[in-house]
Amino acid sequence: MGHSRSLGDSLRRTRQGVLGRIDGLFGTEQPITDELWERLEEILILADVGMPTTVALVDRLRDRVKQEGVRGAPQAREVLKQEMIALLDHHLPWPADEKRLLTVILVIGANGSGKTTSIAKMAHHYQQRGRRVMLCAADTFRAAAIDQLKIWGERVGAPVIAHQPGADAGAVVYDAIRASESRGMDLLIIDTAGRLHTHHNLMQELGKVRRVAAKQVHRAPHETLLVLDATTGQNGLSQAFHFKEAVEVTGIVLAKLDGTAKGGVVFAIARELGLPIRFVGTGEEVEDLAGFDATSFVESLYL
Repeated sequence: MGHSRSLGDSLRRTRQGVLGRIDGLFGTEQPITDELWERLEEILILADVGMPTTVALVDRLRDRVKQEGVRGAPQAREVLKQEMIALLDHHLPWPADEKRLLTVILVIGANGSGKTTSIAKMAHHYQQRGRRVMLCAADTFRAAAIDQLKIWGERVGAPVIAHQPGADAGAVVYDAIRASESRGMDLLIIDTAGRLHTHHNLMQELGKVRRVAAKQVHRAPHETLLVLDATTGQNGLSQAFHFKEAVEVTGIVLAKLDGTAKGGVVFAIARELGLPIRFVGTGEEVEDLAGFDATSFVESLYL
């Protein structure tokens, strides 16, 4: 399990930060009291788990402790661990791993969320697994976004299809699909506009890109991944709802998880968005991306 180690390393700050206090709370042979539940709620809210998810998690834990006749705090801690894993584990298949001639992944997210870097890391991740990856610069509004993707493409050795700034995003996607097919690529990752001035514009733009992909490739896009910056905590959630309204999202890439001492936003995302976390960013380097695994994540919080 290579990724569980990198996940554990990247969670050092989270573990030493707020969520690490859970261990101390349940570590002793103290009785289970209302005060214990209150302190647990406090820790979870401070850790960016958010009020609705905290309440749901603690209620669930209290019910099980009562039903199962759990006596000591250490046993309650194990039940909490199980509930945390259950909350995060969606057991959904990864469409990008299915066998097909060309898999198309659409990547969306706000500017500054770490979207372009995450795309490069995903390209590297899949190349390491023998995939032939091409990138598409369909965020045509910002010249900087196109340049950035080209630089990252060179760095990871993935060809980038781009047009001039201001070009039609649908046309770039069309060209990228044709180029992927003619060059025998089996994975195309498309970067899309991070922000358009109105919600309506964003919906139109993303809708257009999806339609072009669907026309060219059976059932494309096969995944639509939303990149969220873990360091923005609860603010990232409201952003996520905005994107989720604009386009059908199938999973989350949580960037900069190594940069936060909170990390509890992972639970809020899983529960409130009802979406699986596919990848987490674990550092600055191109290989610093881990496939998300609920058990590894929760266990590394408890180390």
